[in-house]
Amino acid sequence: MFAVAAGHTVHDTYVGFVPVLLPTFVERFALSNTRAGSLAALTQLPSILQPVFGHLADRLALRWVVTLAPAVTATLMSLVGWAPGYVGLAVLLLFVGISSAAFHAVGSATAGRLSARHLGKGLSVWMVGGELGSTLGPILAAGALTVLSLKGFSLLMILGWAASLVLYVRLRRARVRATVSADRPDLRHSLGKMRPMLLLMGGLVILRAMSVSAPWVFTPILLKHEGSSGLVAAAGVTLFQASGMLGTLGAGWLGDRVGRRKVLLFGAIVGPASLLVFTALDGWIRFPFLGLAGAAMVSMHPVCMAMVQETFPESRGLANALYLSTVFVVSSGAAVAVGALSDGIGLHSAFVVSALITLLSIPLILMLPGSRKRTRSEDGRARPVSDEGT
Repeated sequence: MFAVAAGHTVHDTYVGFVPVLLPTFVERFALSNTRAGSLAALTQLPSILQPVFGHLADRLALRWVVTLAPAVTATLMSLVGWAPGYVGLAVLLLFVGISSAAFHAVGSATAGRLSARHLGKGLSVWMVGGELGSTLGPILAAGALTVLSLKGFSLLMILGWAASLVLYVRLRRARVRATVSADRPDLRHSLGKMRPMLLLMGGLVILRAMSVSAPWVFTPILLKHEGSSGLVAAAGVTLFQASGMLGTLGAGWLGDRVGRRKVLLFGAIVGPASLLVFTALDGWIRFPFLGLAGAAMVSMHPVCMAMVQETFPESRGLANALYLSTVFVVSSGAAVAVGALSDGIGLHSAFVVSALITLLSIPLILMLPGSRKRTRSEDGRARPVSDEGT
């Protein structure tokens, strides 16, 4: 389980290069914010394929996808400096997105199976691995830009290949079994059963997406426009991601104990409010609010993923992939939307609009079915109860 989470860290470290490299791409290819947002979107748009990978993961032990993806993503992301133009760069990032889609669909289902009865904790570890990678990625990219040329980034692929080697050694004997034939529900029946829950989740994802994409993709551009150095700009997005990592770890623990809807409500209220304060203030005093926004809003994602997997354990891969594909595809569109909005009304105003939209998700959270949290029965054994009354 920890090996898979560590692979998640390495994989997402390379995807985390994108926000820091965007200002360089903007200058190099004379891009608008809309086109810059489109580049970020290309790493997420292929997630529309995640249900395909997730459906296969319910029937086949696709451990080779988990094993190879860090090496493939590292290789593609390390070659961006050799792209001859915008189109070549877009193609590289598109294939990064395909590799990422396969890894997240199969890897999250694998993490859920390896977690067994400790689903909430296991998925928190899996998600913290990804958040740690997203946190380290901007710092590694910013440091590499100061030491290496953009073409010198090709040296960084070594870490991805090392991670794949470790995953191969650790997973070749792991028992990661697909759903046995008797337990496989019909695909059409499964989709019909999942529809009500996933529609609510989809609405929640849509309303939350811009308030996550705005600080994750455009914080470096916003801070550089205000006169900050490249290192401070990278530190801003790193703070957002690092706080999201801590929030993710805490959300998994709290969700198992107080109910997942309470955690989601906290994120939907505190996250946008903190982002609004960050936008309104100047100087170093604003950065704690950027961190609080990351802790509150990023932590909503693993809580939703845990709700989906525990609601549909017989089709864990498919349900999880449908949710994740919605997250990634909507996030890609959100990056473009924030970029277009900022071209029209400015980045500050785009941040404000993104935060306000997220507040509309509160009614949808209240409509979600009660999640299960673990308590102790009189005999001392853990038993699930519902937070239906929260």
